Amino acid sequence: MSTAHAEHHGPPLAHQSSRVAAGMLGMFLFIASEIMLFGSFFTAYFFVRVVNGTPWPTPPFHLPVFVALVNTCILVTSSFTIHWATQSIKRGNRAGLQAGLVLTFLMGLTFLLTQMIEYARVGFAPHDGAFGTIFYCLTGLHGAHVFVGLSILFFMTVRAFRGHFSAEEHHGVEIGGIYWHFVDVMWIVVYATVYLL
Repeated sequence: MSTAHAEHHGPPLAHQSSRVAAGMLGMFLFIASEIMLFGSFFTAYFFVRVVNGTPWPTPPFHLPVFVALVNTCILVTSSFTIHWATQSIKRGNRAGLQAGLVLTFLMGLTFLLTQMIEYARVGFAPHDGAFGTIFYCLTGLHGAHVFVGLSILFFMTVRAFRGHFSAEEHHGVEIGGIYWHFVDVMWIVVYATVYLL
């Protein structure tokens, strides 16, 4: 028996691709499952609008398109700040990482708080017909993903200020950034579908 085999304890090491890190692959698979989840809600949306011909929004209700546009701009901008944070740590720039994460977190929080205020003022509830149900399901599902993303960003930011990331070890920032980009892209789809079409 070789020395390497003699020193190894526990279960055998997992096989993994030399091209994609296990954590990255896990995040991509998770995002794929989330896309299918959103797809089921979009299916219900198109069924209500196209098959049933339900007016959107159903009178006398109105959608706050301008507020949603401002919120969209905030979330899209946060994609740039998380990208800045990721690129900064890849170059060993801890200050850029910390600033990028803090800005991303604050913009995500602003988005979520604005959406909650929108819910309070929009004038209809989930039980107000198929329109209300689908609107709250799609925007609420996305809001839940923003909350998860904010939780991830919070722990990433804490770790960044504790010096846990470096130019060599930054997978945690990359994986969290990929999730945040997914949240941003998904909102663009939700905004275009729910508020503009």
